[in-house]
Amino acid sequence: MSEIRLVVQGDDLGMCRAVNEGIITAATDGVLTQTSVMAPTPWFAEGAMLAKKLGIPTGLHVTLTCEWEYLRWGPLTASPSLRDADGLFKRTVEEAMLGGADEAVVEVNAQIDRAQACGLELSYVDPHMGVSLVPAYEAACARLGKKFMYPNINPHHEFSTSVMWLSLASRRDRGAWFADQLERLGPGTHMVMAHPAVPSDELRAVTPPDAENYFWAEPTRIADLEALCAPEVRKIIENRNIELIAARDL
Repeated sequence: MSEIRLVVQGDDLGMCRAVNEGIITAATDGVLTQTSVMAPTPWFAEGAMLAKKLGIPTGLHVTLTCEWEYLRWGPLTASPSLRDADGLFKRTVEEAMLGGADEAVVEVNAQIDRAQACGLELSYVDPHMGVSLVPAYEAACARLGKKFMYPNINPHHEFSTSVMWLSLASRRDRGAWFADQLERLGPGTHMVMAHPAVPSDELRAVTPPDAENYFWAEPTRIADLEALCAPEVRKIIENRNIELIAARDL
């Protein structure tokens, strides 16, 4: 076993087809080692099928919000307190805080049920948009983790020596930034959080270009994919004998 271990996670599988394609590409042509699935999203069924077919390790990306203007999804359960005026998930964590904890538990159970029904073996639970920071949803995730015996991984505290937020690095130099971070890694288990996607009209259309969160639509996702597939990144991993692993290996 190498002294340096690296988990490379791609979030949001199922959000849209461009994200599904980006995550699959990052796993087959790049260094991605696991993906977090969003069970209520429009392209979840395809994403789950591809992850299972290719053997990509998965975890549940607990989804209790929908941040986009034009790409929308809602709860799998009735859960009226989790819905906005259109009957879909609320857009922000702050709005989602108004939801009921009991309904959140029921909804998260339904999301795991859907993932399992698609044949996914979930090895961890993590939050979309950081909803675990909300006490009610944190309790829901904890109860779910105990019930289903999945580790509710908090990458900041529970198992990793460090966390790298690839999606927040400069888009222009993201591959170089990632390579530099890999050169600096010391012994331990490290984690990279990414949101890869392929360029597409679909991705550009999820929210207006002048929206505050447009950065999270297409720009940062394309840059993430390029960095995860960069030859210099693979070369450093090989030269430094960095072991690529998933949460299920811990």
